Amino acid sequence: MRDGRGGLGRASPIAKISGPVILVEGWGRSAGHSGPVEDWSGIWGRSFSLDKKRDSGGGLAEAAPHYHGHRERLRGRFREAGAEALSDYELLELLLFRALPRRDVKPLAKTLLAKFGSFAEVIAAPEARLAEVKGLGGAGITELKVAQAAASRLLRGAITKRPVLSSWSSVLDYCRTAQGFADREQFRVLFLDKRNQLIADEVQQTGTVDHTPVYPREVVKRALELSASAIILVHNHPSGDPTPSTADIQMTQAIIAVAQPLGISVHDHLIVGKDGHASLKGLRLI
Repeated sequence: MRDGRGGLGRASPIAKISGPVILVEGWGRSAGHSGPVEDWSGIWGRSFSLDKKRDSGGGLAEAAPHYHGHRERLRGRFREAGAEALSDYELLELLLFRALPRRDVKPLAKTLLAKFGSFAEVIAAPEARLAEVKGLGGAGITELKVAQAAASRLLRGAITKRPVLSSWSSVLDYCRTAQGFADREQFRVLFLDKRNQLIADEVQQTGTVDHTPVYPREVVKRALELSASAIILVHNHPSGDPTPSTADIQMTQAIIAVAQPLGISVHDHLIVGKDGHASLKGLRLI
């Protein structure tokens, strides 16, 4: 190109393109022309399309992560078909979405199930063991523990202010949810009034993986303080097997021996675990 004084001037660049481009109608051919290009003037004035999307401000916008669409589809399926339509790992994904908003949480959900076994065992797992899972973090652990607390409170509501003995399946569900998956033995007492309605639900002792100390006089003393007419004893076996041991039977009989003369009935002693439950009364052991 010549400058205004008749000399050769530097040509200004036609366009600056920082990434791959797709020509609108192909390189070196004009619209409707299949042969070599004779006149290039039409090419220079033609627009090119970048392979990235532009945002509303004129800059280049990043495409949304692939898992964003998956999250909306999963939420929609949950709303429309309910929890029964989702597998355990998908339900865990729903819990983890809020705690980990910028990650694909499906691999993490599957890792949790592989480590602990089931949805119930994941949310009931001790925080220290959950912390061993890479990528879960404090926020993720909190979401799982909130789910566990919500489930327990929901089931406890089903046995509050109604005769416990008339809703026995609800009692079993609550006890198993509350402590059936715990990693240490817990001794719980449900205190009932004259109408067999729940007065109080208390964990009296927490022990080791295979033992918890129980003091019959302390159990009965607390029942008297609450003016309870009856009690249900509950403890868990972290091994998962709810079969009562000889020590379990003897401890139950010792509590009955202290409570009966004071007019306090022991309705049952339930043993719960991840594999089910056992009733000493149902087994005719008391």
